[in-house]
Amino acid sequence: MKKFVPLIFSLMLFSNTSFAAPIPLRGIVEGFYGTPWTNEQRIDLMYFCRNYNLNAYIYAPKDDPYHRDKWRTPYPTEKVEELEKLVAAAKQNGVRFIFAISPGLDLNYTGAKGDEDLKFLLRKIDSMYNIGVRNFAIFFDDLKDDKGKHHEDGKRHAEFLNNLQDKLSKYYGDIEPLITVPTEYYRFDMINGRGKVNDYTEDFAENLNKKIIVLYTGNGVVCDGISDKDFQATCKIFRRDLGIWWNYPVNDYSLTPNGNRNAKLALGAIDNLPTKNVQAILFNPMSQYNLSKIALATGADYANAPQIYDAETSWDNNINWQYGRVAEAMKIFAIHSRHMENDWANCGAEDAPEFETAASLVISSARSGRSLLSTDELSVQIDNMERAADILLENLSPEYLEECKPQLEQFKRIAQADRLALKSLQDKKLDPQLKILREEISKNEPNAILSEKVALKFIDDTINLLDVKKKR
Repeated sequence: MKKFVPLIFSLMLFSNTSFAAPIPLRGIVEGFYGTPWTNEQRIDLMYFCRNYNLNAYIYAPKDDPYHRDKWRTPYPTEKVEELEKLVAAAKQNGVRFIFAISPGLDLNYTGAKGDEDLKFLLRKIDSMYNIGVRNFAIFFDDLKDDKGKHHEDGKRHAEFLNNLQDKLSKYYGDIEPLITVPTEYYRFDMINGRGKVNDYTEDFAENLNKKIIVLYTGNGVVCDGISDKDFQATCKIFRRDLGIWWNYPVNDYSLTPNGNRNAKLALGAIDNLPTKNVQAILFNPMSQYNLSKIALATGADYANAPQIYDAETSWDNNINWQYGRVAEAMKIFAIHSRHMENDWANCGAEDAPEFETAASLVISSARSGRSLLSTDELSVQIDNMERAADILLENLSPEYLEECKPQLEQFKRIAQADRLALKSLQDKKLDPQLKILREEISKNEPNAILSEKVALKFIDDTINLLDVKKKR
């Protein structure tokens, strides 16, 4: 891929706008479920962070057993050696390596077992300290049972963290304050139906050491943004300025029936985040390391200048810099794969608004029985989609293509079906090949989803419209 200059440095050099202060702690949390990144990818990320003026990386892959399920168990020697290389790379690039542990599934807090568990935790922290780690995080997220209930004690969590913070300050003179995520880590889970703060959050906030940094995810786990008003209201609950764990571009929740967590790629920009008083911002990426860099680069632009950040400009410029001669093709593909949504999550700009406008005009005119409107614009959009798929399939480097080949092949199928749909509307007769191609798209959806409410919807709207007319 082409070498690039981050937008933030471009703004610093060429903008006359008064420059907004960066968020103090800004970076990436590898906190997704699914296959963790390789150590080579993480080391490369340290260079990425330096180039984008990001200063933090949290090591917290959910599927690293020693991070969560087997948190008491020491890392094997070879894993410690890997982490030592990563810590050195972080230091070399001015990035704080933050080692996270998630002990909440079975942590004992009191009695002999509590004392023993604290020793296990300190032993693991000490092993990381010995390889150069000076920043640590303790997470209590995702502790709910099968019925969506948790039975945690906010005061107990706070006192445990306070005790750990005191011991670390006593044992080591150069460890930074802890970072944590509480069990109620999004705003609508912190308050009840009457708008009152839940006991867990109230007790946690009231008792937690003010030095400890608290991260939360917004109004929901994956939501469409955090307004300054909502951010300040949540900060008020915690009696401190909060940090944000932002769940975009992570896609591990877009689970398909075959268990694929990565069927849809989040290739849009970071957007709709607070402009002031944010203590920390950590972006949770996809397991697709290389493709995560689109959103992460825009996140870096936001984190370095939240008050003047423009999402669309950042997205456009960063794709130009990252993809060089295939940038325009990548933009066409990416704009159809940026909105993430299911029955509880909603994040990212809507997919392909220009295509949606052109398709809606065509469908509306077809339904009215008038001559089709704006078919030229839609036809151009469809041609661009298929051309972009071909360019990227032929020109992306292997490590990038490995992360998106199923989606690119699906993108091409959708474009071909869109073309048949448009022709069917022009002919006022359903082309039988359209249903065949739509079935092929459906067969591939467990591994590749994009443009569900736009390009794919145009196909389905056409089939439904012409099938109804045929039955009449």
